[in-house]
Amino acid sequence: MSKFDLDIDKVVSIIEERCAKKIGLQLPSGLSRSALKIAKKIEDLTGATVLISGNHCYGACDVDEFLQREVDILFHFGHAEIKPIDNVIFIEVRSYANIISVLEHAIKMSRGSRIGLVSNTQHVHKLDDAREYLLQHGKDCFIGKGDSRVKYDGQILGCNFSAARVDADEFIYIGSGNFHPLGVALATSKRVIIADPISNEVREIDSETYLRQRYAIIAKALHAKTFGIIVSTKSAQTRMELAMKLKEKAFRNGLETHLISMDEITPDKLSLFKLDAFVNTACPRITIDDAALFKTPMLTPAEFEIVLGERDWSRIKFDEIIG
Repeated sequence: MSKFDLDIDKVVSIIEERCAKKIGLQLPSGLSRSALKIAKKIEDLTGATVLISGNHCYGACDVDEFLQREVDILFHFGHAEIKPIDNVIFIEVRSYANIISVLEHAIKMSRGSRIGLVSNTQHVHKLDDAREYLLQHGKDCFIGKGDSRVKYDGQILGCNFSAARVDADEFIYIGSGNFHPLGVALATSKRVIIADPISNEVREIDSETYLRQRYAIIAKALHAKTFGIIVSTKSAQTRMELAMKLKEKAFRNGLETHLISMDEITPDKLSLFKLDAFVNTACPRITIDDAALFKTPMLTPAEFEIVLGERDWSRIKFDEIIG
């Protein structure tokens, strides 16, 4: 974690300012190994009691609501705030890794002159520097403004790519992993170069392989007669209105559907329901990241519309939660 700023001094300062006695910590899996050290440091410096969330944390949409009720302040690490939540403070854990080396390689890989710049919470503060560097090397650069779920210009979420809707020939994503840049590629139909300052790796995201995998899952679901439509109980992921609309569409097409509310969506839990396929209206990452784990097809809402014959196969899109 040496390339990330956990901002513990800020945490301690807030605790002291508010005279808080009971503190909650919530961290994503990539930071969870730091939880014990953070808790000990906070307790040593403030005298407060710290409770650590042992639940999975997938984003700012996934606040531990039980822990929130039990503590004076819940510090949620690793994500930018989507909307203000009582007694929850988001610690963004910004990276201070150098971005110039990966930008040099990204420029060599780029084919267009108009570049869209996007990033995640950890690197979004570096986008202005990246734009200046690219401008100096003859590229026109664009950093888009997202909708109400997005805190920073150029920031993309796992479920929201509104900041990527700019007039660009291609995109450079500054950050790690495949999920965010894959979403940009599918949301914009543009080439996306990943410039990862943590691994110092630069490469192009492969969206074609993903599409072939999704087409195979849709094809399998075409024979399904019974569907479970999953609704998340996490407040920032709940899309009940969408679930109801999908259920109505299925009814018109003579298909049996059941609404299933869930907090943690896992293959083991879903195996209890003897259904032919599922439709996920919760976190879009579940459908993509865990696709290989599900024994029955797990569809996005748009993919379900393809199964129903209400959307053309060529109009497959990445699922988004729009603000």
